[in-house]
Amino acid sequence: MKLLIDDAHIDLIKKICDYYPVDGVTTNPSILAKSGRQPFEVLKEIRSFIGKDTELHVQVVAKNAEGMVEDAHRIVKELGANTYVKVPSVPEGFKAMKILVKGNINITATAIYTPMQAFLAAKCGASYAAPYVNRIDNMGFNGIQVTKQIHDIFKNNNLKTEVLAASFKNSQQVLELCEYGIGASTIAPDIIEGLVKNQAITSAVDDFIKDFEALTGEGKTMSNYDLY
Repeated sequence: MKLLIDDAHIDLIKKICDYYPVDGVTTNPSILAKSGRQPFEVLKEIRSFIGKDTELHVQVVAKNAEGMVEDAHRIVKELGANTYVKVPSVPEGFKAMKILVKGNINITATAIYTPMQAFLAAKCGASYAAPYVNRIDNMGFNGIQVTKQIHDIFKNNNLKTEVLAASFKNSQQVLELCEYGIGASTIAPDIIEGLVKNQAITSAVDDFIKDFEALTGEGKTMSNYDLY
């Protein structure tokens, strides 16, 4: 399963990339708005940091297919070929997806709440389909189960589209989808850090250090303690 950062704050992106194996960054208009800066200014800074070969997902804003296509071409022109254009999985979006795929533009179908939205997006040629796990839960359905169902639909119909699960509230949701083998998940920085945040882990590491220092001296490590 690929691991992507769902955020546009460059300092948080740099921090997560420094510690964890990350495959890309996803954004949406709401995330960009939270940065308080001009969209392409933020996006170009992210692209410059992650490099041209790392996935960056950016969403169109226009409501009709023609406008979505124009948005998509501007996004790719400004940010490079390895940018995935996020297109809402609605009728106008499906129309835009078909046009864009013919032009060899990578598509991430977004705003997915149902398996049939994902299926139609895959039939249009989308590279990814992004179900909103937690938002589906908040509608009274099971977001994890819907995401697994979408994954199975893709595999059973020999569709090349991969799931890009989004909208997580906790690390357990990520674990369940990782275990199931979905294609990718995009996760907020605090949830990524929560994947290994555990007091038992911290205590175990502290005990190892304490025992070693008791033997060799305070502040000593394998690189600096005296052999003789």
